[in-house]
Amino acid sequence: MNLKLLAICGALLVVLVTAPSDAQTPKPDNKALAATGILERLAERSGVYGVPPTAKVPGFIADAGWPQKLPNNWIIGQVGGLYVAPDDHIWIYQRPRTLTNDEAALTSATHKSKDGKPVDVLGFPRPYGALGDCCLPAPSVMEFDSNGKLLRSWGGPADPDKCKTAEGCVWPATEHGIFVDHNGFVYLGGNSANGNPNGSAWASNNGADGMILKFTKDGKFVMMIGGPGAKGPDSNNKDGGRNGTPLFYLPADVTVDPTTNRMYVSDGYGNRRVVIVDAATGKYIGHFGAYGNNPIDDKAAAAAGDWMRDFTKGNMKPAFFRNPVHCVKISKDGLIYVCDRGNNRVQVFNGRDLNLGKECVNPAGEAGKCGFVKEQFVAVKTNGLPGSAVSMNFSTDAKQSCLYVGDNSNMTMYVLKRDTLEELGRLGRSGRETGEFHWLHQVSLDSHGNMYTAEVDTGKRIQKFIRFGEEGCSGTGRTTVGGVLP
Repeated sequence: MNLKLLAICGALLVVLVTAPSDAQTPKPDNKALAATGILERLAERSGVYGVPPTAKVPGFIADAGWPQKLPNNWIIGQVGGLYVAPDDHIWIYQRPRTLTNDEAALTSATHKSKDGKPVDVLGFPRPYGALGDCCLPAPSVMEFDSNGKLLRSWGGPADPDKCKTAEGCVWPATEHGIFVDHNGFVYLGGNSANGNPNGSAWASNNGADGMILKFTKDGKFVMMIGGPGAKGPDSNNKDGGRNGTPLFYLPADVTVDPTTNRMYVSDGYGNRRVVIVDAATGKYIGHFGAYGNNPIDDKAAAAAGDWMRDFTKGNMKPAFFRNPVHCVKISKDGLIYVCDRGNNRVQVFNGRDLNLGKECVNPAGEAGKCGFVKEQFVAVKTNGLPGSAVSMNFSTDAKQSCLYVGDNSNMTMYVLKRDTLEELGRLGRSGRETGEFHWLHQVSLDSHGNMYTAEVDTGKRIQKFIRFGEEGCSGTGRTTVGGVLP
């Protein structure tokens, strides 16, 4: 093991063995633990692999002690959103309604089922009270410091005072997407089409999620952009939401440009666009689809079917985003990166060249037209949902030279050289152990380049990967992203 990795491993061992714990926890023996090879195994399991000799990339090692133990016997469900704020605090947006009967075993009988039998708030039978000794659903919004200590938690169906209908707030049926902006506001989205009718007392009856909610960090409701109840896709809607804001349809992700205070919404699981609004008012500024096309033909896109129909015909330039349009990110140099998850690709746009609020047609995908710059397919042979390009983010060196792209089907994180979109390596494999992924869903980085990831389906966890060595990406790699490594 090289000296840099030894230093990181030594620091990680201190984190692992000196974290706050109960008084009766045995004191660790650092020397004895180091002799077991625990750190070497962590580095082997969770480090970057598949790096060609012509490339240099940051190194990572999973922090198996992050986050710290949650209070109140809380447990988290699927993590629909994750974001590292400018102060390096880690925010997650989790789905308590995705917990299973045994995961929420401490819930008691608080309601009656349709046939009059005692059930808990999630709808699980509770004829004799609590099912077991652990656990209880945590609030939906949670803030951690870089050491994994829980700082704040609020919101969700268990905390209805944070989102009152009388104040114009409607909590999403399925939590999806979180962002904390430069002014300290927290934005939340949702992606359920049917109101999550699962028999739970917490089930929403507000119809499809079509809103972005804005809160303070303490959970004080500020405003709703959009609104619930959209009947179906309408990717050209400009003012159908609350107070003249656009009506979204199952939005997936949010980001705010600190230089303009413009909000970009990947809209999303139902619509096929990126929408730009004023973050202060929610008023419409513009929207665009694949290759910068505007207006967007929802009917033609729906008729085209799934990605494999185009792929098998050799059509490698579908002129529309396929659902879901899962993420939107903005680099420091003003480029807009979009996760076109349904088409297994990433598209890049120049924000200065977008024809905001005006029509622009680019069906052939010409670079330099309608703001379109370039694209990169990600594991192009991936067949159907969940799709490949699910989330992405940038390294935190001055040039943001790495682009990290999460793959929700092949369960790995690709390390791309941002300027060329070449693959330089991978982080993580399919699995349930430390450093592995099951339904990798979100990725974000702190100012030191440490990476945080979140998982949905039965993964239901967040992980931290400590960066060491290189700050950014350089050299050359593979022009094709994804596929089986040799």
